[in-house]
Amino acid sequence: MADELVRRGWRVRFVGGRRGIEGRIVPEAGYEIDLLPGRGLQRRLTWANAEAVTGAVRAFGAARRIVRRHRPAIVVGFGGYASLPCVAAARSAGVPVIVHEQDAAPGLANRLGVRLGARPAVSIPGTLLPGATLTGNPGRAEVAAAGRAPDADPALVLVFGGSQGARSVNRAAVAAYDGWRDRDDLRVRHVCGPRYLEDCRAALDALRRQGDRLVYELVAYEEHMEDQYRRCALVVCRSGAGTVAELSAVGVPSVLVPLPGAPSDHQMRNARALEQAGAAVVLPDPECDGPRLTEIVDELLVEPARVAAMGDA
Repeated sequence: MADELVRRGWRVRFVGGRRGIEGRIVPEAGYEIDLLPGRGLQRRLTWANAEAVTGAVRAFGAARRIVRRHRPAIVVGFGGYASLPCVAAARSAGVPVIVHEQDAAPGLANRLGVRLGARPAVSIPGTLLPGATLTGNPGRAEVAAAGRAPDADPALVLVFGGSQGARSVNRAAVAAYDGWRDRDDLRVRHVCGPRYLEDCRAALDALRRQGDRLVYELVAYEEHMEDQYRRCALVVCRSGAGTVAELSAVGVPSVLVPLPGAPSDHQMRNARALEQAGAAVVLPDPECDGPRLTEIVDELLVEPARVAAMGDA
């Protein structure tokens, strides 16, 4: 979003948390950033939350000084730890505020921001923030421009679990090898995440037999997901905000395995939103194993018209 605003003639400055990765990646992208002290609240009773409350007070004070110093025309909050102090500081100074919610279930920072008078923007229809404008989720231009040209023979099944990988998705995908070993009408590209690469490789090597026909590519990380989105027939993945936004932008049919225990169960709500639109099949994490995953993928791939309709949806 910052790049697009700069293209339109705005000047953008970031605010983030000292504990996050933004202190490194924002300057690398060419933007200035102020970092706030403190940490987020943990979702259980713990003494660390006392420290978090103290840090929030300090962060609000720092945010007020930032607002006074830079006098922004508008503040935009994306719901992270540093978002709420900046939203509160801006509203106390009379600065207009937008909060953007990426998930179908609004986070605490954005809910409080709206109560303070921020105008909400949402990514998914039906997100419960009063007075919200449906904008979608800002995304990378190369993904939006990817288009769809699925490989036909063999069909490509793309499996991933986010940049760090997902243990249950990885285990199910590797276990599915046993049911697909004799197939040459599909190919699997499995992006397992760097920390799971060795475990997945060992499990896969243990399953392989001489004469297997399945092409199963295991990689730690995928540099150009837009190319895989273009070529795959079907995706198996988690349902974080960025992922469902990219799947929707390109029009990729998916089997979504929501992360259990996510705050406000937002991954399940994201997945159900796509399922209700006819764009995805939801596979709950406790049911995600090799046989079930094989069954769902097989059922979809023998119905190309259904898969195409999912992509359109």
